[in-house]
Amino acid sequence: MKSGQTDLPLHTGNVPYWLANRMKVLGGAIVESLVHHYGRSEVLTRMSDPFWFQALGCVMGMDWHSSGITTSVLGALKKAVNPKSHDHGIYICGGRGRHALNTPRDIEGVAEKTGLDGEELVRASRLCARVDNNALQDGFKLYLHGFVLTRDGEWAIIQQGMNEKRRLARRYHWHSPAVRSFTSDPQKAIVGRSQGQIINLVHHAAEPAQQSILELCRQHPEKNLNEIKRLVLPHRHHVEACDINLKRLGAVLAVAHERELNDFASLLLTEGLGAQTMQSLALVSEIVHGSPTRFHDPARFAFAHGGKDGHPFPVKTEAYDQTIHVLKESLNEAKIGNTEKMEGIRRLNHMVNQIEVERSPKAHWESLGGSSATPR
Repeated sequence: MKSGQTDLPLHTGNVPYWLANRMKVLGGAIVESLVHHYGRSEVLTRMSDPFWFQALGCVMGMDWHSSGITTSVLGALKKAVNPKSHDHGIYICGGRGRHALNTPRDIEGVAEKTGLDGEELVRASRLCARVDNNALQDGFKLYLHGFVLTRDGEWAIIQQGMNEKRRLARRYHWHSPAVRSFTSDPQKAIVGRSQGQIINLVHHAAEPAQQSILELCRQHPEKNLNEIKRLVLPHRHHVEACDINLKRLGAVLAVAHERELNDFASLLLTEGLGAQTMQSLALVSEIVHGSPTRFHDPARFAFAHGGKDGHPFPVKTEAYDQTIHVLKESLNEAKIGNTEKMEGIRRLNHMVNQIEVERSPKAHWESLGGSSATPR
């Protein structure tokens, strides 16, 4: 099940070295602390939560609404976590651009060290990318793919797509324990601005469309292409002739027909089947079979150290370094049995939560003798 997704405005520029180095140290210490307190699985559970991931980026010094959080946080964590993977059992594969293309090789390297099924893990990585890029067509083209893996075989995926026209990036999160099906309602939450109607071939209402597309692929390609050429597309219809690339569609239909595909997931992994070709198949299926394919579609952590572009204020390096010092010192002492400082951090978190509750509008209203019901 996909854990969620969020939209972020595109920001230009690079993370300066003085911040990037601190992000690596702090990020690594946070991951080690999570493993120490809650175990490896909890790290992946939190990374698959788009809000927690955004909060992590903010506390590490990134701007709260920046698309650069994804690249910078994953890059910093990869540099900090992988050198110590033999201790905590967490590995980070992939990344942005060419690093994303190297994800299968990274996963296979981890599989060799741990004895995990590399082939199955690579398949999961590819399938998640194909779902978000091809089956879910929301206007965002993937350019970043991070695969977080434990020695137990549990994985989480953080990937990001870009909509250049709107100058927005959208991030998608996956977590293996929640996956029931790659092709039926994988989303657990969608967070972001509505993009209007989209093609979503993994929504439960699109299951008939999946079967129609598979049926098209089982038929002889030449027969399908001849039928498509004879289609009369009225001007009022949302499908236009230019939407269908017959040459590419014919090639994909031929490959799919030869493979005798049995399920939609296998079709998504077919070579050459990109977003445009999938759209063509969906539109043709809609014309031929009438299958529906369309449906309606944490900034307070930025105050921890500030943001690199000065929002909500410039990064305070002294406070940042002190945070790293306290966290690392408490972690090192906890490793030798002295948990007093770690417990202090836990108690601080509890105290802050209590203060937030006590200072909430509802608590203030009740302290004045008001009803526990929400005041009008």
